[in-house]
Amino acid sequence: WRLLGKIGINPTRHGWRGWLRTEKAIPIEALGDRALVKAIKKSAITAVHTLANPLKRFYWLFKGKADPNDWRLVKDNAFGLHYPPLATNRHQRTGTREFLLYVAAKHPDNLTIELDALATNVLFEGNRAVGVAYLKGKHLYQAHAKPSTQVGQSRQALASREVILSGGAFNTPQLLKLSGIGPRQELEALGIEVKKELNGVGSNLQDRYEVGIVNRMKQEWEVLRGAEYAKGDPQYTEWEKSRSGVYTTNGAVLAAIKRSEPNRLLPDLFCFALLAKFRGYFPGYSKLIKERNYLTWAILKAHTNNTAGEVTLRSSNPLERPEINFHYFAEGNDRSGDDLKSVVEGVKFVRQMTASMSDLIAEEETPGAEIKSDEQIAGFVQTHAWGHHASCTCAIGPENTNGVLDSEFRVHGIDGLRVVDASVFPKIPGFFIVTSVYMIGEKASDVILAAR
Repeated sequence: WRLLGKIGINPTRHGWRGWLRTEKAIPIEALGDRALVKAIKKSAITAVHTLANPLKRFYWLFKGKADPNDWRLVKDNAFGLHYPPLATNRHQRTGTREFLLYVAAKHPDNLTIELDALATNVLFEGNRAVGVAYLKGKHLYQAHAKPSTQVGQSRQALASREVILSGGAFNTPQLLKLSGIGPRQELEALGIEVKKELNGVGSNLQDRYEVGIVNRMKQEWEVLRGAEYAKGDPQYTEWEKSRSGVYTTNGAVLAAIKRSEPNRLLPDLFCFALLAKFRGYFPGYSKLIKERNYLTWAILKAHTNNTAGEVTLRSSNPLERPEINFHYFAEGNDRSGDDLKSVVEGVKFVRQMTASMSDLIAEEETPGAEIKSDEQIAGFVQTHAWGHHASCTCAIGPENTNGVLDSEFRVHGIDGLRVVDASVFPKIPGFFIVTSVYMIGEKASDVILAAR
């Protein structure tokens, strides 16, 4: 398709000349692990037969070559088996960091990247944003693993045209509130002068739900033998020399997209297999990944209903982390409980796939064989679910419906101030939000250039 795209034939609608390169990992068959290939094939066969209309699943698998972003499948809300695409360039990780460094090197007069600079508040002249105040110093923010005890050096960065905040779903609402933009009651309680009352700042926080089904295997994966996930181990040496081997992957070897219920308008479950012991994100979680005899099926619930999360200030101190509460499940506003029911269905689906691998699996460690009924699974999900797609805390929308931004990313009632990051969505998009965030950046750049 890359070659045919040069003459205008591109039914997949992939782009080939953008700044973000995506690739398939090297096929798992090339890694030489018979047990792994066997496990994947068994899971695939079970998944296809479990999903509705298996013949159509095979057709879609063949048509899209397992690519979840093939437009012909996306437009039909296709579900079935896929590979997880990777943001890599010649099997080396790439992303916004590389793009920013490239632009800074090519256009040093247009982009300056300053590290160790913590923005503390927006500066105003009358009703117009004219810059930001910041503190210069390492590890000043208390969210750092080892925060500094220093207060930093006060500095300012002034804008010739306008200020653009891109602090993300947590720090952008924090920065707006510290600057006097947000709910009046919250700001006045902390002694912050209200510049513009906007009740939507920090509300509407949304995220995904994810859980992991962790299986201990009867033997180590051959492809991970000797792997320490560090320079010098056999897999790293192979990758460094030839950009081949298991380190060309992110450990995800297969994904299944499906509807949690047949009547769902859109597929809402993304289940993917990881060659790791992965129970979520918590201090020290990465040490567990080094165990080489585990298979985890991670279940992601998309198109979630809950919008009750919030980011609130603990104090007027910009070094202090805000209070972040997602108000998951019973605390939220998904009164139907559909989000929880959907994750439960995902657990049951994954168990159908792993049942075919009883000759390879020693034990399901999490949630464990004793967790059987829907009620027990729901309890497990509520206790163990995590997310890392935080978004929507400065939503685009009318001010009278708790919107914070207009359609051109401008903060309501403030001149010269825009927000461009994951906080701008009224509703959390898609399965994974990263490409939607990139799209927001592309759209905002067009809007800003048009306003010159």
